[in-house]
Amino acid sequence: MRALRGCWTALPLLFAFSNNAAAQDSRPVAATTAAPASSPVDFSADVVTYDSEADLLTAEGRVRMDRDGYYVAADKVEWSRRSGAVVASGSVVLLSPEGDRVIGERVVLTDSLRDGTIENLLVVLDTGGRIAADRAVRRDGRTTLQNAVYSACPVVGDKGCPKRPSWSISAAQVVQDPANNRIRFRGGRLHLFGVSLPLLPIFSVNTGNGGGATGALIPDISISASNGFEVSLPYYFRLAPNRDLTITPHLYTKNVPGIEARFRNLNSLGAFQVGAFLTYGTVAETDPAATISVERKRVRAYIEANGKAQFSPEWGLTTSIRAATDKTVTRRYDLTRDDRLRSYINLERITPDAYVSIAGWAFQGLRVDDVQKQIPIALPAIDARLRVPSPVIGGMLELQANSLAILRLEGQDTQRAFASAKWETRRITRWGQEVALTAYARGDVYHTDESGDTSVAIYRGTDGWHGRAIGALAADVRWPLVGPLLGGLQRLTPRVQLVITPNTNNFDIPNEDARAVDLEDSNLFALNRFPGYDRWEDSSRVTYGVEWALDRPNWSVQTVVGQSYRLSRRPTIFPDGTGLTDRLSDVVGKTRVRFGRLVDLTHRFRLDKDTAAVRRNEVDLTFGTDLTYAQIGYLRLNRDISSEVEDLRDKEELRLAGRLQFARYWSVFGATVVDLTDTEEDPLSLSDGFQWVRHRFGINYEDECLDLGLSWKRDYERIGDFRKGSTFSLHLAFKGLGR
Repeated sequence: MRALRGCWTALPLLFAFSNNAAAQDSRPVAATTAAPASSPVDFSADVVTYDSEADLLTAEGRVRMDRDGYYVAADKVEWSRRSGAVVASGSVVLLSPEGDRVIGERVVLTDSLRDGTIENLLVVLDTGGRIAADRAVRRDGRTTLQNAVYSACPVVGDKGCPKRPSWSISAAQVVQDPANNRIRFRGGRLHLFGVSLPLLPIFSVNTGNGGGATGALIPDISISASNGFEVSLPYYFRLAPNRDLTITPHLYTKNVPGIEARFRNLNSLGAFQVGAFLTYGTVAETDPAATISVERKRVRAYIEANGKAQFSPEWGLTTSIRAATDKTVTRRYDLTRDDRLRSYINLERITPDAYVSIAGWAFQGLRVDDVQKQIPIALPAIDARLRVPSPVIGGMLELQANSLAILRLEGQDTQRAFASAKWETRRITRWGQEVALTAYARGDVYHTDESGDTSVAIYRGTDGWHGRAIGALAADVRWPLVGPLLGGLQRLTPRVQLVITPNTNNFDIPNEDARAVDLEDSNLFALNRFPGYDRWEDSSRVTYGVEWALDRPNWSVQTVVGQSYRLSRRPTIFPDGTGLTDRLSDVVGKTRVRFGRLVDLTHRFRLDKDTAAVRRNEVDLTFGTDLTYAQIGYLRLNRDISSEVEDLRDKEELRLAGRLQFARYWSVFGATVVDLTDTEEDPLSLSDGFQWVRHRFGINYEDECLDLGLSWKRDYERIGDFRKGSTFSLHLAFKGLGR
């Protein structure tokens, strides 16, 4: 036997080397049974030996081979030119173009490095899952494994010690199909916390990152007072890389089954999705004044759709549609807890200095006292703004044009249009004061009819055409004073604002968008403290306050307090109880205290300027870490609001929530809301001073590859004859399975 030996650190072409070595033999080389592939093999090894008589090339010591994205690393590789077989042994690692790794002791491959047979192997998928098997055969890109176990869980702990995965799937045969991103199990069983559960005869999971593959998803299980035992069986269809469809049958023991569908699409313009729920059942009576309960059976449905299309960097279209056949279908079937459904379409143009919006809005009321024909439709709603630098006196000039039409099937209709100009500039004086100057002018045109159908007198306005001119001048001065305190940095900032505005016609104008007005820290220094455009605060005033902040390495305090004084003696247009009725307003403030990431406390208040009674008392406290925490929220609005003003109801509410992680992967959580309002605070309230609103409680297990939880929730809200009651839900999610 004639052998050729050499030490090589990097051989670029394995086949070129083997042909050159064979040419050094004086005898002709026997023809190979497998012709060499046309693409070269990048190759390196410590030692290469070639046996010309056996036509066998052997590479040893840190052997590395790479061909067409298929990479092999081993201690020893033997390549037979006669059979075309490549045998790798000793700590073999194979890496596919998809990123999957195969680890074994002995691998037999073809010379393309794509197909072969592997004994006693471990497959590490690009998505993090692992497959261990006795034997595997790879052919045409598909790998068939015998007596295999699959899991997406880590099999070693933080200290490198072996550990049992929380879940795994064992099967007599496993087929990995990278082309379809699927792993199929034949004769498989699911092992969950050591408990063995049977699977379907042929069960598959998705392993790709391309958005999923067609197949059944994990069912959802729940028990509720209104629906009984419920099982949801979602099935996912991947129609294309950019489109999918999920169909979910819902089975109930107390109701007729329902069907849910959701379609999603992503294209060159943007993305949209459409979802719908359909069933047949009894509609509960929602009229609280009804003396006789009438049960009606009908088709019950809910639909929602939303999307965004971006036609250019400036122009975009956003839309959302939500609708239900009745007031209780969304609550009964746990579709949403919203008390109103909003639909809109909005065409926008956004640039750094300009904005244009052409929109339409519609609403569906789901509350007991909502009369759908009296709920407004806003179409069209047009708003255009342009900012330009002021060429003469500096600052920034903002021009705005706005138009709105509000329609009702039964009730008042209103049309509005206005144009405005707002000039602003900011200066810093030599003593450090920040001075902001504002000039504002606006002209309005309104038309309304059927104003008598509006029950609240201050919302109506007067039928017919009306015009209004608005003007204001404002100066806002801040003086930040900065210095050390208690080892930290404090900032004391007195602030004074003067607003001058003439008497303005307000009561002939209907009020559609400026109803929920209330004095608080966020609007204390606003040019107009009404939230919308239909009401304008036309009284000249002085507003004063002080901001104080202290920052230390581990904690900080921020607080603001202020009040305003109206210079005019004419009657105000603010409703009683808003804190702005008299010339001297109530005192409002906000304080926020933070201790590192452990404590976050926010308190908002409003004090009556005459009696110092607390008209608004709101506390939000979060204590703890991201894993274990408690949250407390308390709100009391004691403003003596008239019951005729429907948008400014007084209330008192307590909110509690918390989470406790009592083990590494185990936690419990809970939340509750209590309505503390009584008839003295709100004559229209149905609460007796202590009324449960909702409860949430659950226990959850979550590790690197499994999310398992059991939860209970109870809603006490009642809509006519309908009451939701308690619901028990089982949540199970296997991480790493994909869709």
